[in-house]
Amino acid sequence: MLTRIILTEDEIPRQWYNLAADLPSPMQPPLGPDGNPISPDMLAPVFPMNLIEQEVSQERWIDIPEEVLEILYRWRPSPLHRATFLEKALNTPAKIYYKNESLSPAGSHKPNTAVPQAWYNKQFGIKKLTTETGAGQWGSALSFACSLMGLECKVFMVRISFDQKPFRKIMMETWGGNCVASPSNETQAGRDILAKYPDTPGSLGIAISEAIEAAVTDPTGQTRYSLGSVLNHVMLHQTIIGLEAKKQLKKIGEDKVDVVIGCAGGGSNFAGLSFPFVLDKINGAQMEIIPVEPTSCPTMTRAPFAYDHGDTAKMTPLLPMHSLGHDFVPPPIHAGGLRYHGMSPLVSQAIVEGLLTPRAIPQVECYDAAVKFARTEGIIIAPETSHAVAAAIQEANKAKEEGKEKVILFNLSGHGLMDLTGYDKFFAGELQNHALPEEEMAKSLEAIKDLPKPPLNKTGKW
Repeated sequence: MLTRIILTEDEIPRQWYNLAADLPSPMQPPLGPDGNPISPDMLAPVFPMNLIEQEVSQERWIDIPEEVLEILYRWRPSPLHRATFLEKALNTPAKIYYKNESLSPAGSHKPNTAVPQAWYNKQFGIKKLTTETGAGQWGSALSFACSLMGLECKVFMVRISFDQKPFRKIMMETWGGNCVASPSNETQAGRDILAKYPDTPGSLGIAISEAIEAAVTDPTGQTRYSLGSVLNHVMLHQTIIGLEAKKQLKKIGEDKVDVVIGCAGGGSNFAGLSFPFVLDKINGAQMEIIPVEPTSCPTMTRAPFAYDHGDTAKMTPLLPMHSLGHDFVPPPIHAGGLRYHGMSPLVSQAIVEGLLTPRAIPQVECYDAAVKFARTEGIIIAPETSHAVAAAIQEANKAKEEGKEKVILFNLSGHGLMDLTGYDKFFAGELQNHALPEEEMAKSLEAIKDLPKPPLNKTGKW
């Protein structure tokens, strides 16, 4: 039985897919402090103009530069696996496939956008990039990419993950990155938070504020900020995952996918796999597309679609997205990459349209799924990825109950070899499920109650 479907280098996609060109109901624009739509030049202190052009593009296909492809060849195309041993363990009639993004140098899908972002910044004459990271996957990926481009890299890492995952910091340093715990004393945003909450575990919103401040206050003007998720150009770069997967499924005669799954914190690995399939669904294909999040950070499943800042200090424009409020500080679960208060505007609009069916799964079920996966397929997955595996198992069990031969595809977004502390606590029985209490969510949503409200534009077709 075929268990690994491989593409050759000459079969790699040579264009990225931009869902913004095909959304049935167009996205709402980002807004400035005055409530009016921002212009591209207003983003210039934060991002280079060549990436801003991608951020606002309505072109369906955008060429991948040859120089970027030459670097991506180091690990792409990534293999598509048939999870035959997991299928047997579940005794399911479903066929389960997963795209293995754990084989990149940084161990996750993140270099798919880190490399082009570093390249475009280099082309624009930028010398240094600042960023934030949750679990450390993105900080590792950008440090790797900057090392290839000869750029400096400064990473603000959410404090709880900085403490839980010290080897991530070492990875960044190995690639020349400078990693500090956030909130830090290096920025005004960090100092303000520490003065108010000295024992805070930190959040991605706080780390983003610090990274943006560090970029825009550089007197030389040679520093820009780089984001690993949420924004349109990041979703764009990740679509190479789904475009490869479609080629691989076609190669083995799988003409129809019934379920597409990815974990979602800011949305990048989920979008990377799913957006090419969302295009098929828009054009009539019957399938369920499921972004999965933790019950402790229920951005998509319980939070409103609202205008909100992407960071705690409100340095970013107002984005139309599902949000728990920019002041939200999530509990210190081990899936650090899924602890973000907001969601990609593109993913959010696809949810509003009804093209996606988000799902929240508790922490213990996710770790149980991760262990089952390790003991069948052999790969120790990241805590974030365990949410996708848990949903895939749910869908496989559902297929068994219904007696249906479904094709299930999920994104294995990264390995968990730097995240073994969480596994250790799971085996010791120290992990607990946590559903965000209504009163806590209501309190965090206070921060956005007076902000503009985006209309819920949808066609009603899905």
